[in-house]
Amino acid sequence: MNSACIDVQNGLGYRCNCSQGYEGNPYLKGGCPDINECDHPSLYPCRGNCSNTFGSYNCLCPPGTHSDDPKSIPCSPIPSQDQPEETTGLSQLEVKFVIGISTSIIFIMICIFVLLIKCQKRKLAKEKERFFKQNGGQILYQQILSKQVDTVTIFTIEDLKKATNNFDKSRELGTGGQGTVYKGILKDNKVVAVKRSKIMDLSQTEEFVQEIIILSQINHKNVVRLLGCCLEVEVPILVYEFIPKGTLFHLIHGNNAPISLESRLRIAQETAEALAYLHLSTNRPIVHGDVKSLNILLDDNYMEKVTDFGASRMLPKDAV
Repeated sequence: MNSACIDVQNGLGYRCNCSQGYEGNPYLKGGCPDINECDHPSLYPCRGNCSNTFGSYNCLCPPGTHSDDPKSIPCSPIPSQDQPEETTGLSQLEVKFVIGISTSIIFIMICIFVLLIKCQKRKLAKEKERFFKQNGGQILYQQILSKQVDTVTIFTIEDLKKATNNFDKSRELGTGGQGTVYKGILKDNKVVAVKRSKIMDLSQTEEFVQEIIILSQINHKNVVRLLGCCLEVEVPILVYEFIPKGTLFHLIHGNNAPISLESRLRIAQETAEALAYLHLSTNRPIVHGDVKSLNILLDDNYMEKVTDFGASRMLPKDAV
């Protein structure tokens, strides 16, 4: 007992030694008795009270004293709680008072911060509501409720910020006199084109809403479809279907392969058909007002799509 044996590497048999904390003859039964380390302070130091254990020893400071390591560091008295303030610092009452004051100040600051956030949110909500009314949101909403419009989605500004990565410059598809168009990705991973206009004529709010309603109902393969809008900002934001191949202008003037005459004639014919549809086939004739190669988009199959109705005008029903 209290010994360990290992096989001899260069012959037969084994060798035994007493375990640590024991000494004697390991080959005899009970031949490795425990060492009383407290009797050998030079080998087993203790600066406190030493007590022997089987295979080891304990070294503890006497009551009322303390040491980080009693085996090597002497024990020192623990400061008394009733010593003068010069040695113990602030009294318990003063410490509690300071902690109470600090906690109260922090609590008041948190409350003020929360109130400021709530006031800011309320102010922002009122501003959004004002812009929504100002931009004809209630008119459009009533049209949606009455089922006269069922193809327009009213987006929040948070939806469009998330879709365009907060209108990041890397998402820009193009910039013109009417505004900037961004590539957006909605929650359902649908890719759209988000047009952020520069100005809004408040005197034409009702006409603007009517234009949204009519454009949203246009269903022609050669006209970019209006999917929705955001009216809770100062200048309304429109959301269109995304056309991937860019504009006809860049196809003609960019570093692209030459366009065949057949493709050119087809694009011209599709543009004419789209404009004729706007002039004659809608409830109220729509005059585009800004037909140019920059406002003609091309999809993956180079099918033409008329876009940018910022300068368009709706004419009376009996207009030619």
